[in-house]
Amino acid sequence: MATSITIQQAATATGLSIHTLRYYEKIGLIDPVPRQSNQHRLYRQEDLRWIEFLLRLRATGMSIQQMLRYAELRRLGEQLGSVSERKVLLEQHTEALQAELLELQDTLEMLRGKVAFYASLEQKLKVSDYT
Repeated sequence: MATSITIQQAATATGLSIHTLRYYEKIGLIDPVPRQSNQHRLYRQEDLRWIEFLLRLRATGMSIQQMLRYAELRRLGEQLGSVSERKVLLEQHTEALQAELLELQDTLEMLRGKVAFYASLEQKLKVSDYT
């Protein structure tokens, strides 16, 4: 991949719209993206890695406010307070995800049981149709 790509290419690479990329930059979720002399944004590999991380957080239900806080802390760099708070944010999110996964697994098992019940009932009804 090139060392930097246009906003259109970044949109394609991330699955986000150009509008969303601009919005994320405007609210501070993405750091200001370097620009060419014509003011067109040029996304770097590190920008795309950060966006990929944000997309994973978003996909797992992290709120924009939480992601903004994480981004603010990230900008502070490798200071003890920043690192510790980022760790706590991710630990809390991980625990919430774990609870959600357990709930989803329970629901999945219940649904599998229902499918098995209906498959059995369906089989019995087919047999009774022939007798």
